[in-house]
Amino acid sequence: MNFLSVENLTKSFGDRVIFSDITFGIDQGDKVAIVAKNGNGKTTLLRCLMNLEQIDSGRVVYRNDLRVAFMQQTETLDETHTILEAVFSHDLPELQIVKKYNQALREGNEAAIHECYEELTELNAWDMEVKVNQILSVLKLNDTSLLVGSLSGGQKKRVALAQVLVAEADFLILDEPTNHLDLDMIEWLEEYLSKSKSTILMVTHDRYFLEVVCDTIYELEDKTLYKYKGNFSYYLEKKAERQDQLQSTIDKARNTFKKELDWIRRQPKARGTKQKARVDSFQDIKKVASQRIDDDEIDIPVKMERLGSKILELHKIGKSYGDKIILDNFSYNFQRKERLGIVGNNGTGKSTFLNMIQSREEVDKGKVVTGETVVFGYYSQELIKVDEDKKVIDVIRDIAEFIPLEKGKQLSAAQFLEKFLFARHMHYNFVHKLSGGEKRRLKLMTVLMSNPNFLILDEPTNDLDIFVMSVLEDYLRTFEGCLIVVSHDRYFMDKMVDHLFVFEGQGAIKDIIGNYTEYRKQTAADYKKDKSTDDKPVEVVKVKQISEEAPKEKRKLSFKEKSEFDQIEKDLERLEEEKTKWTNVLSDSSSNNEKLMEAGVKLGAIVSEIDEKTERWIELSEFA
Repeated sequence: MNFLSVENLTKSFGDRVIFSDITFGIDQGDKVAIVAKNGNGKTTLLRCLMNLEQIDSGRVVYRNDLRVAFMQQTETLDETHTILEAVFSHDLPELQIVKKYNQALREGNEAAIHECYEELTELNAWDMEVKVNQILSVLKLNDTSLLVGSLSGGQKKRVALAQVLVAEADFLILDEPTNHLDLDMIEWLEEYLSKSKSTILMVTHDRYFLEVVCDTIYELEDKTLYKYKGNFSYYLEKKAERQDQLQSTIDKARNTFKKELDWIRRQPKARGTKQKARVDSFQDIKKVASQRIDDDEIDIPVKMERLGSKILELHKIGKSYGDKIILDNFSYNFQRKERLGIVGNNGTGKSTFLNMIQSREEVDKGKVVTGETVVFGYYSQELIKVDEDKKVIDVIRDIAEFIPLEKGKQLSAAQFLEKFLFARHMHYNFVHKLSGGEKRRLKLMTVLMSNPNFLILDEPTNDLDIFVMSVLEDYLRTFEGCLIVVSHDRYFMDKMVDHLFVFEGQGAIKDIIGNYTEYRKQTAADYKKDKSTDDKPVEVVKVKQISEEAPKEKRKLSFKEKSEFDQIEKDLERLEEEKTKWTNVLSDSSSNNEKLMEAGVKLGAIVSEIDEKTERWIELSEFA
């Protein structure tokens, strides 16, 4: 059943065409993602679909009586509302009674609670109550009486996400839903959307999300929409094939163009003496031959100051804000070519830690010793702070007209911009005309221009498209200095770091060897171990409290169940090893498209099998 039909849609801003004459449809149950370079119009397209942006021509048609919920990249919440009022700002009867019930609970109004209880039962809305509480809990929105205006940007983003998820919509349209979520939230949302019966259209740069959740990918490129019926691995493979075919067409056109150009030049200038059809054909060939495929590569051999033997030493440093402890007697020595990832829930002090090691913030105790040769390059979550009426090329020229490279070479400001995928026609655009992702790319350039040998990247992938992120990864793989990355992008973390600092809160920090996927594997194993050992004493205590009679003998596993239980444990170990193997293939930049596609299929099947076997293991473990 068709949910959305888009016909011949065109949108432009002044003389700049964003997309032209695009046509596509989305059916019930589809999970679709739109990918494109920053500034190519992903958010504009979603806003056009929601009639929030005026279109030049075309039609957008939804099926009748369809409930559509839209999460915008920039939230538009009423700042005078509480979190509860914002989340329940829908006209769905079940939601309104759940809202009323939560309000009564908070106020302790017994009469209202009893009245709501009966209404909840009549509307069969108890499942909705459970769902709402689960979403609010996972997104850490526990105090629903807080005003939206008092929240941080990240908290507002989570409120907007909760508002969309509780809407029980038939069609979800999500613009960057994973921004400002911590890793636990992202993994929960990934599973939630995978199992959701809603039709989904989203813009996201999370490549694991694209791999696991989506079954269709649309790429917005050259003002046109290309469809790929598959996940991210399939998209990579088919995009490469399409580009190969296009390059072949361009090469043939260029060969023909040379011959036709020679013919045009030999002919008399009088138009009537030429074959009109051949002249017209020449213009078409010229148009094709003039095309250029952008291979999105950054190759910048920037001159980097050599690091000395002493780099960065932390000696028993401590930091706290009142009762909240950030660090407590923490010591660590950074080595050459350190590649460190930092993970932890929001509010555990990751950004504070980065500021302290750069002496941007004072420590309460201990000492931070920085080597004399260290040159920090710090990319923070804040947008670039420049005059919005300044031209892009002037932002770079204000830092340096020429950038020194290795072996005495240099790059001009214009050449440097082109290396970072700013085409010539964009150099004289004003900064205020850039998209959020383009502004972040410009800021990244200003950081790298300082020729740092110690790079600190705080959420570098927020608002950067998957093409720029791939380019950044290529650059960082050849970076010879030290690297610290704070990111909620699991794919990026897996490729960039070899050990992690896990901020657990109240000053507790673990140093985990390996990438993020290996850390999550270890965490899951520890949780399983703790759960299996903690459950037994609780059961015994409960039996003694409930009854003074002799406890009933606990049912034991049959011989067949015992064999099954032992086999499941072996299978889970094997499956986890296979999951790691295929995850590494997916993260390996040297993997070809065929291998990536195979890895995506294998990984999906393995994760599904692990879930099934884990559920059975939990059932049997109660009697093991």
